[in-house]
Amino acid sequence: MTSSNESAAGIAHVYRGTFVHATYHTAVEILEDRLLGVDTEGKVCHRRKFSIHFNFVVIVVCSEFFMPGMVDTHIHASQYSYAGTALDLPLLQWLNMYTFPVEACYKDLEFARNVYTHVVKRTLRNGTTTACYFATIHTDASLLLGQIANDFGQRALVGKVCMDTNNFIPHYKETPEESEGETKRFIGELLKKKYPLVRPVVTPRFAPSCSAALLGHLGEIAQNNDLHIQSHISETKEEVKLVKELFPDYDSYTDVYHRHNLLTDKTVMAHGCHLTDGELKLFRETGASIAHCPNSNISLCSGMLDVRRVLNHKVKLGLGTDVAGGYSPSMLDAVRRTMDTSKALTIQDTQYNTLTFEEVFRLATLGGSQGGRLVWKGGGGGGEVEGLLSPSLNQYINDQIHDDL
Repeated sequence: MTSSNESAAGIAHVYRGTFVHATYHTAVEILEDRLLGVDTEGKVCHRRKFSIHFNFVVIVVCSEFFMPGMVDTHIHASQYSYAGTALDLPLLQWLNMYTFPVEACYKDLEFARNVYTHVVKRTLRNGTTTACYFATIHTDASLLLGQIANDFGQRALVGKVCMDTNNFIPHYKETPEESEGETKRFIGELLKKKYPLVRPVVTPRFAPSCSAALLGHLGEIAQNNDLHIQSHISETKEEVKLVKELFPDYDSYTDVYHRHNLLTDKTVMAHGCHLTDGELKLFRETGASIAHCPNSNISLCSGMLDVRRVLNHKVKLGLGTDVAGGYSPSMLDAVRRTMDTSKALTIQDTQYNTLTFEEVFRLATLGGSQGGRLVWKGGGGGGEVEGLLSPSLNQYINDQIHDDL
């Protein structure tokens, strides 16, 4: 029974069945025949007992199970329309051939609406309840992506892409001043909407497409507004070499971001296939996290991230689809490809400690919510909601809510 000071009036549903989830101490925990309450705002309630005298909706699931929504820590919503093209060119050439020309089309809001609606619907059908989205340099289209994600009920970090260097598609870039000003407009207008499920994220595309001046502006914006940050790092050896040529006075690719205040405990950097031990140490010290995108890494022949090495350095890590570098928008595919990559490393070194399926399940759920300290104030209820999980399930499931009806 509920206590006198704990009214159950706000509980809308009670779910009964088997719950499968991950904790920091257990990669997969299975809770059989349990009850879980969800309030009228869609949040999991961490009450241990429920009164049978209230009109709860009870859902009994016999042969199925409940699990947290999966977290896509890196996906380009604007690249969904040409998924499957990243199979015969290396990264930098592929960007010039496909990515930049198509992304330039997003100044057309109807084009943007069509693609963004499809990608949000598709990822939701594949169990992605939250995604870290890259949009394009177009502010209004990026705002539209935020609206669409919120309207369909997907929690999202949405980033207006920033880039002031593009020698191959000159019309697809901004000046540092334009990028700074439009980023501020994007952030201000998105926050003004007060969407309960969507937040802005500062998004320099990657160091090769950003001047030091622009990186500095973006670091200040993120710092002054306590915002999340996302970008790419050390995806290919060619890219790492290019960054060294463009930023010769910096110690490493990671140092470029760090010295511009873009490496924080709210930062998610995609790939990291070729990070050194020293760079991983800087990730751990700053609290920055890595989005592992194995489908893209293999499709573009970028490299194979040694996830075990990253975890041994105590660096936070989640999984991403990296559409369209990756050809699948499914996080289950990201789970499979993570296992494949780990096994390939084992083939190369029989002493390698292969990732288990249970560990990868945790990376696809809890790992994604942990990366980048992705927590924000929830709309409506005013309480904290885990930013990259289906509403608070992983936060409260460990209470093992149960009672006989």
